[in-house]
Amino acid sequence: MADTSDEQQKIYEEFNDAVNMAPAALEKFLDSDDSKRVGWKGDDGDGAGESVGHKAGKRIVEIKRKKKADLTDDDYKHMKKVTGYVHRHLAQGGPSKDSEDSDWRYSLMNWGHDPKKD
Repeated sequence: MADTSDEQQKIYEEFNDAVNMAPAALEKFLDSDDSKRVGWKGDDGDGAGESVGHKAGKRIVEIKRKKKADLTDDDYKHMKKVTGYVHRHLAQGGPSKDSEDSDWRYSLMNWGHDPKKD
């Protein structure tokens, strides 16, 4: 098993590769109607309230604004979850990367990744 510090370093690097939006840009997007409209809500995905991705995005902003030395085990757990989501969602594919307006892009952006920046 990898040393905890080595494992955390790997998670940190992969997270920062996957999350290509700056905290301020992500925060601005999270305030948009498009951000609030997309994503899985409730038990069946169609419920009311905040989507899983929108909630994750707010947490990403908090993590990105922390000093690396202040990251907790729970932060690293969330970072690993975010990286996994971004990679899975990108692998599923979506509309052309030139597409400005797509739920696929907006969902990724809730998780801190703008595919137009690739």
